[in-house]
Amino acid sequence: MLAALPRVSDENVLVGFDTSDDAGVYRLTPECALVQTVDFFTPIVDDPYIYGAIAAANSLSDVYAMGGKPLSALSLVAFPAKGDLDVLGEIMRGGAEKLREAGCVLLGGHSIADEEIKFGYAVTGTVHPERVLTNAGARAGDALVLTKPLGTGVISTALKRGVAREQDVEVSMASMLRLNREACEAMLAFDVHGCTDVTGFGLLGHARELALASGVTILLDAASIPMLPGALDYARQGAIPGGLNNNREFASCDVAIMATLDPGIEDLLYDPQTSGGLLIALAEEHATALVGRLPSAVRVGSVVARRDRAIQVG
Repeated sequence: MLAALPRVSDENVLVGFDTSDDAGVYRLTPECALVQTVDFFTPIVDDPYIYGAIAAANSLSDVYAMGGKPLSALSLVAFPAKGDLDVLGEIMRGGAEKLREAGCVLLGGHSIADEEIKFGYAVTGTVHPERVLTNAGARAGDALVLTKPLGTGVISTALKRGVAREQDVEVSMASMLRLNREACEAMLAFDVHGCTDVTGFGLLGHARELALASGVTILLDAASIPMLPGALDYARQGAIPGGLNNNREFASCDVAIMATLDPGIEDLLYDPQTSGGLLIALAEEHATALVGRLPSAVRVGSVVARRDRAIQVG
């Protein structure tokens, strides 16, 4: 669909939509470029304040994935015309406080009447034009590091079905509420070649984009990939979000499963994440040091020269 859109040639566009990257990047000066992104979604938790905060963390994540610093945000709100305005107030308060935590200024926004609640932000940040991290920079020989565990989509589905344990939901919410700012700041100290955040397309969907944009094959070690507490149990019980099956249908053509996997683990590799972690491709010699700086980070694989499939899971 995007391929059919008219193009405007501009040498200052450093990152457009050609490689399905996390955000667009536009050079303003030799030392400053804008990072622009937008994201919003329906409620995934019951608490409106936490929902708003998670939506903000998720929207900010794309800027961090490009190696940038968020500066300002505009809210996007869809809310029932006869809805409880106290609920809306809590959603917006949660989002505003998470933006404040990130040092990002809320400038305004836009709202519409809609029977289905939706909330998120358009975020603008900055990055040095020569330090932009993209999903097209991974190199053969790189190590792969993931900074958050998987399973938010499955746990949210289990919550909606009334089968999720309270402690599992709390851990999942804490993960979604955690900004990727610390991970971004940590990775910028190393020789990072490529990066993407793991959100709606799941780990395999975003890893596929990283592999295809970079012209490499990604090797994932299924046994090393971190999962949120309870996520595997809920996947085995069938708490599968609709987006998971969509992700499998979209990405599986480029995925080779090289070992016998528990079906629940394979499901979680396609699980759509909200405010997931960063998937970082960096020089092999720096991977251990980066993991040491980030308590939740795990080395999950490596990058090799292009093979028949974009991703191999073993």
